[in-house]
Amino acid sequence: MSQPTYRFCPQCAAPLSWFTQLEDGGHKARLRCQACEFTHWNNPTPVLAAVVECVDREGPVLLARNAAWPGRFFGLITGFMEAGESPQDGIAREVLEETGLQAEVKDLIGVYDFQRMNQVIIAYHVQAHGNIQLSPELAEYKLLPPQDVMCWPAGTGQALAQWLRRRGIEPRWMEFPKPTEPEKL
Repeated sequence: MSQPTYRFCPQCAAPLSWFTQLEDGGHKARLRCQACEFTHWNNPTPVLAAVVECVDREGPVLLARNAAWPGRFFGLITGFMEAGESPQDGIAREVLEETGLQAEVKDLIGVYDFQRMNQVIIAYHVQAHGNIQLSPELAEYKLLPPQDVMCWPAGTGQALAQWLRRRGIEPRWMEFPKPTEPEKL
């Protein structure tokens, strides 16, 4: 179980406490306010992701580095879905906001869990055109031919790998250092 995001009720400010109740699918632990019965459901947040294919540049994939990320990791364009928009409209908006590119949603790549962040990723292939103008949220970008892209083992990296496979390209994977085992005395 992940750490609670709330300690106090957002409705009445009373402390929240854990309770377990039988729901569809079994017993679930939730945070609840004893004073007003507010329940914090802690359901996953939908996040949109795009494999951006730059069609007016003969098809390279755009990967970007978030300004808040440590190191020089480049990933897909992502963002939160807004209330009242479809996932397709949301990813076109995110691509425009973050890169300045006009995006045409081509197809759904897939839906992936990202439990570490309590998110569900909805990934699309988009074809985009225009001049790249990064938002302050992004620090830099790369344009790579699809066969040169390296995938990563979690979240949006799985979507990128699936998109490559659909094009007959076997994904290549980044090497991440394995955690070292503690020394034995």
